[in-house]
Amino acid sequence: MKMIFRIAKTELRNLFFSPVAWFLTIAFMIQCGVYYTYPLYGLANWQDVIGRNNPAFKSFGISLTSALFLAQDGIFYNVLQNLYLFVPLLTMGLISREVNSGTIKLLYSSPIRTSEIVLGKYLAIMIYNLLLVSIVGVLMIAGFFNIYAADYGVLLSAALAFYLLVCTYTAIGLFMSSLTNYQIVSAIGSFIIIFVLSHISGLWQKYDIVRDLTYFLSISGRTVKMLKGLITTKDVIYFVMIVYMFVSFTLIKMKAGRESKPWWAQAARYTAVFASVLVIGYVSSRPSMIGYWDTTKGNTNTLHPNTQAVLKEMGKEPMEITLYTNLLGAGVNRGLPENRNDYLTALWEPYLRFKPDIKFNYVYYYDNDDRDSTLYRTWKGKSLAEIAAQTAEGQEVDVKKFLPPAAVRKMINLQPEGYRLVMQLKYKGKTTFLRTFDDAVFWPEEQQVAASLKRLLQDRMPKNLFLTGNLERSIYKNGEREYSGHTLAKEGRLALINLGFDSDSLCLDTQEIPADIATLVLADPKTAISAAGMEKLRRYIDNGGNMLIFGEPGKQQMLNPLLQQLGVQLMGGTLIEVSKDEMPHMVKPIATTATMHLSEDPALIVLREMQTEGKSMGLLMPGVTGITFSDSSAFRAAPLLTTVPGNVWLKAGTVVTDSTAPVFNPQDGDTRQPYYATAIALTRKINNKEQRIVISADADIMSNLRQGGGFLGRNLYAWMVNGAFPIYTPKPAPVDTKLTISATTASIEKYLFVWILPGLVLLTGTILLVRRKRQ
Repeated sequence: MKMIFRIAKTELRNLFFSPVAWFLTIAFMIQCGVYYTYPLYGLANWQDVIGRNNPAFKSFGISLTSALFLAQDGIFYNVLQNLYLFVPLLTMGLISREVNSGTIKLLYSSPIRTSEIVLGKYLAIMIYNLLLVSIVGVLMIAGFFNIYAADYGVLLSAALAFYLLVCTYTAIGLFMSSLTNYQIVSAIGSFIIIFVLSHISGLWQKYDIVRDLTYFLSISGRTVKMLKGLITTKDVIYFVMIVYMFVSFTLIKMKAGRESKPWWAQAARYTAVFASVLVIGYVSSRPSMIGYWDTTKGNTNTLHPNTQAVLKEMGKEPMEITLYTNLLGAGVNRGLPENRNDYLTALWEPYLRFKPDIKFNYVYYYDNDDRDSTLYRTWKGKSLAEIAAQTAEGQEVDVKKFLPPAAVRKMINLQPEGYRLVMQLKYKGKTTFLRTFDDAVFWPEEQQVAASLKRLLQDRMPKNLFLTGNLERSIYKNGEREYSGHTLAKEGRLALINLGFDSDSLCLDTQEIPADIATLVLADPKTAISAAGMEKLRRYIDNGGNMLIFGEPGKQQMLNPLLQQLGVQLMGGTLIEVSKDEMPHMVKPIATTATMHLSEDPALIVLREMQTEGKSMGLLMPGVTGITFSDSSAFRAAPLLTTVPGNVWLKAGTVVTDSTAPVFNPQDGDTRQPYYATAIALTRKINNKEQRIVISADADIMSNLRQGGGFLGRNLYAWMVNGAFPIYTPKPAPVDTKLTISATTASIEKYLFVWILPGLVLLTGTILLVRRKRQ
């Protein structure tokens, strides 16, 4: 061991007695200084400018630790991107210099083992790598003082990623230096090996065996999780194994210079090392063998506790996930074999951390909805099999690997899913679908996954029944006034069906109202409810059933007989709010405190924060009236939406929207009061539970055109089930959102880190090299 340290000391001395190490150190310092101080100065300058002109400014609202260190213009991203340019120049002479100077023969003839020579030289490089880390560390310390509540955990994780990567690169350079006496050739060889290992993950991904091998060997993406603050044993062991492999290769190559063994014996040694790396890498990458450490301040890389609770409830029973990829369907590219590792890593790795016994299956097929002739009109004169063959040729895949329609239809009915890319989850004999979406994210997010997992655990999901028979809004129609978009639209990420709710319709005149439903929805009936239907509704309410009731101006008489039982009435007329942007019947009431506490939806949390700052948010209601409530009712009422005080008045009669703005006229029956409630929540204790009813004087707010009411719509349904669904999985808001320094201080730091410190190192190196030369 002493000899290893002695060789390392000698190698470090040689390293710093040459200009290469000094040049690389200075270049690295300047690079780090530029990528830290320039963005820092820009942010500090903006903070000063905004602070002077906007006293209400509190923060940038984003993690400045990530912005300065981990973003695409931050230190770590750029340093890691350019690291391959430094390492080959540093390592190209480690072994070849000894050969060219003849000192290798002295080393071979001395009582020093070959392993001590190799390990000593590599230890020297590891120590130099620590110098590079310390340069970044100085800037990390500066960031700790420059950023309010900096997330130091993610910085330490990123520093570890940097050190492991540079040690891997130097191990490659050490091996290449042992292969040739020419330093330039060694440097070029290191460039090539690093390039190959960085891009090998994109090669031959269509073939299962090759895909797994190239994915394991690839360096690309290995630091991504650590740069985000998530350290995994799989990634750490990967770097250690690659270092072990190339250092061992170097040892084998140098031993070959001292031994006389046949080529096959040497090849066996290389093969044994490579095989051991593959075996250890395979074992360490098994989900059950991977350890995780989320170093971020808010555990942002870890599943939300709500999702963890669902996975814990599943216990040790295995779960199967089958990905169905339709060659002719939407999302086919994401499901092809060459993208399988991305699918597993991007979507499922966070869940494998808590449930490693998930089995993944893959089914490839081609099919088309029999009712849809679009394909046949596009590919005129061709059969479905011929269309599939042509598509497979364009995708460069073998059509024989895709099941024909007859075969896949015997296996499963995918017609209700639109034959798009979809996953089927199976657990204890129960199955459910997990869908993909045509948006920028594509894959289901944690909220949708948690809802699907919950479907496998529960015998029943909360069901919302939408009344029909009186021309109410329909959950089956796609028109702009209807309600399909936020209920049954499988392609909608935030539709109720993808958040854990079931939805169906019920005709009051022919069906009884079940007692075990979550919510009964009465949305804008256009004809009077029959006496029998009214009796069923009254009985349902008397028994403590939850309801959502949506009305419209001009049809108050359809709902007021029912609402009278609740002590509520829709006021006659239409509310008017004259503004320069909207038609007069477009009213923007404000969300109240009661609305902000309907659930733990992230949007409502933002509203609460806005409220503490004296801000509010208006929601557009296109045609709405006011709601009155009787204090003598058995219910307790809480307004959910109220108009801006003094801005709104109630117009009697018909409102003309395509003419000049209406004028308040008491003679015509117009009335004005300080504010109007446009949506209210009713609660009471009955049958050992809290009954909840919401009445809205506008039904259009929940329409397809209005995106189902947005966050308000979702949270009305959530409130009805006491927050059981949706399963909210919000990430904690960053706290490192402002700087503690001014632009002047940032400017000083820019000169310090880009010019002064590198200049001092340059001066030190020059003096040392000149003195060395004189000696």
